[in-house]
Amino acid sequence: MRKNNYLMSLGLAALMIGGLIFAPYGGHADDGLQQSKATFAGGCFWCMEEAFEKVDGVNSVVSGYIGGQVENPTYEQVSAGGTGHTESIEVTFDPNKVTYAQLLEVFWRNVDPTTPNAQFCDHGNQYRTAIFYHDENQKQLIDESKKRIESSKTFPEAIVTEIYPASVFYIAEEYHQDFYSKNPIRYKYYKWNCGRVKRLEQLWGKA
Repeated sequence: MRKNNYLMSLGLAALMIGGLIFAPYGGHADDGLQQSKATFAGGCFWCMEEAFEKVDGVNSVVSGYIGGQVENPTYEQVSAGGTGHTESIEVTFDPNKVTYAQLLEVFWRNVDPTTPNAQFCDHGNQYRTAIFYHDENQKQLIDESKKRIESSKTFPEAIVTEIYPASVFYIAEEYHQDFYSKNPIRYKYYKWNCGRVKRLEQLWGKA
């Protein structure tokens, strides 16, 4: 897994000394804002955080792990591919400012939905693309969105993104949170060399 090797080569394991968080994520306290949750898996959660934190109406984006059988998984366990989890993000958003349907459009255009069990240079089911719905309304919107993408896509490959009901979401270690903004040089080096930018342009165009 290149992302894991990249972390090790840069000596980022030292950052794990700061307090690690392995508890299930139950959402954020209500500060008087309208809040809903959305959960997406699109390969490297660093990259997915960057994409969704730029969206107006998104209150927070947290990196973590979902969909596996092991409680309180660590990054090392998940990246090795033995837990069944996938790297994912949990998005807390204000539905009065951005709709779930709009978030789905952001999701599709930030992933390669044609590759099973991989995203760009990262391989294994821990990097698969998936959408985890929190209620039946979200599931219906996902199905409708997927059909629109299938009917309008310009690429020939089939869409293989998986759809599941949301399960326990475990917050990733603190050094993964907002990695793109805390470590911009390392992040940009990884993102570019992983081929993410080039492949997304091939699929969706520069927009």
